[in-house]
Amino acid sequence: MAVHFSDASSCWKVILSDTVKNRGLLSEIERFARENTAPAKVVFGTSGWRGEMGTDYTFRNVRIVTDAIIEMLQSQDPAIMQAMGVADFAEIRKRGVIVGHDNRFLGPAFSREVIGLLQKAGIRTWYAGEAATPEFSAGIEMLHAACCVNLTPSHNPANYGGFKFNPSDGGPAGSEITTRIEELANRMMQGSAVPASVPPKEMEKVDLTDLYLTYLQERKTLDLKRIRDFVSREACMICIDHVHGATRGRVQKILGPSPKISYLRTVDDYLFGGVAPEPSESNMAGVEQALAGSNARLKLGVIMDPDGDRIRFSDGSIQIPMNYFGAMALHFLHVHKKFHGGAVKSAGTSNLVNAIAEKLGIPIRETRVGFKNFRPYLMRSSGERAIVAFEESDGISGYNHTLEKDAIFGLLLAIEMMAVTGRNLGAYLADLMDEFGYYYPDRSGISVDRSLVGEPLIRRLSVIPVQYTKGAALKTGEQVRTVTDIITVDGTKLVLDDGSWLMIRPSGTEPKVRFYIEARTEAGKKALCETAERMTREALSM
Repeated sequence: MAVHFSDASSCWKVILSDTVKNRGLLSEIERFARENTAPAKVVFGTSGWRGEMGTDYTFRNVRIVTDAIIEMLQSQDPAIMQAMGVADFAEIRKRGVIVGHDNRFLGPAFSREVIGLLQKAGIRTWYAGEAATPEFSAGIEMLHAACCVNLTPSHNPANYGGFKFNPSDGGPAGSEITTRIEELANRMMQGSAVPASVPPKEMEKVDLTDLYLTYLQERKTLDLKRIRDFVSREACMICIDHVHGATRGRVQKILGPSPKISYLRTVDDYLFGGVAPEPSESNMAGVEQALAGSNARLKLGVIMDPDGDRIRFSDGSIQIPMNYFGAMALHFLHVHKKFHGGAVKSAGTSNLVNAIAEKLGIPIRETRVGFKNFRPYLMRSSGERAIVAFEESDGISGYNHTLEKDAIFGLLLAIEMMAVTGRNLGAYLADLMDEFGYYYPDRSGISVDRSLVGEPLIRRLSVIPVQYTKGAALKTGEQVRTVTDIITVDGTKLVLDDGSWLMIRPSGTEPKVRFYIEARTEAGKKALCETAERMTREALSM
């Protein structure tokens, strides 16, 4: 008996309840995506606009966002042109736009909608097909393209679609661009003149993986020969879990075939086997099992998200999140590869990298969450260039590399670490902690009333840095600590006299307050989380 759904959300709920049994209902999602004419609120967060496919993310609304971008470019506003890195619209038409997608449902169909409208405006287009986010970033530079449209919601669940826009430097669009797109798109959403679908005249295809490989060879941040030689000669085992994402096939093309490298979850699956396709600790089970079954002395396992901009590591004995790997990358690139510059991180990341940077005399910069905030330090023209830039949510890039976070770069860098040090990542990390100190990060949060989302929540929490100033006493568990530093670039981060810290940050789009903490002992994490929650509830009650 056929089931009738009144909206895409209810259909998705059934699909995700049993992705094997109900995957046939994706045809219903396509119907909603094509027929639903309801407007959506377009917000470009830290990495693009995202929405539920068939509900917010529809063919109508993707065309509107594309049309908003075209109108923005045609306006030739000097501030927008400067942020885009172009002189005028004529230059954009000539240099062109790369369009592609990850492996999500309807990716090719949504791409055709975007390409058709761009071509109608006289803009040259390249179709990348399925590609990873860092490949778009490298491809823009290699093709000297004006920008790219990458249709991906990154690590979000299967019911989401997404829209990323990158200007000519290859990095995520800055707020001066995304704010204008939001303004235009949300105005168009309420109007009656919705752009009609325009079939592309032709699809000029481009292989971004080929361009990405050339990019790696030219930039020389990574020693590809040494990496390939290590895999070929050493008794090693490498396991890569692609979670059915767009990174599949990339490593084979870069490193060549090898029986020492195994690949997990590489087949087509729009529903990701029913899991949230993120590089989480729980999603590493397959990698851990594969590593446990190997007798190789040197082991490396990783998991990447669907668009290839996030990664998590393991050596079979310990999982290594980006909080730790970013610090290891700084040490490796500076000490072993002799790169000079600074360390750049989002404020919620581990202070292990701070300890390393301080001892090695490396300047460190902490920014708001969002890889776009690393742009001033990753550009080749930067006066203060980053040796490494990373955020706690598993994203990394490095010296002379892309302005986008790059999981493939993280994987290759990890292999080179093993090749140079002759050690597993866990042993390298233990050496660093013995030398620079032990740090134990964690994160948590609480939900708040939906009426507080946005400015009201920011206002309530603004009392925290007023109450807790430098020198103030703060009780955490049974101990009383002193506040030695306050960082307010992204919420409020209080650094304590033993090097531990807590950060309280309101979500900009959800009714939540997020806590990021770091203790100096494993046992101290609970007390810091409880302290952050207590401070938050006190602030909200005022």
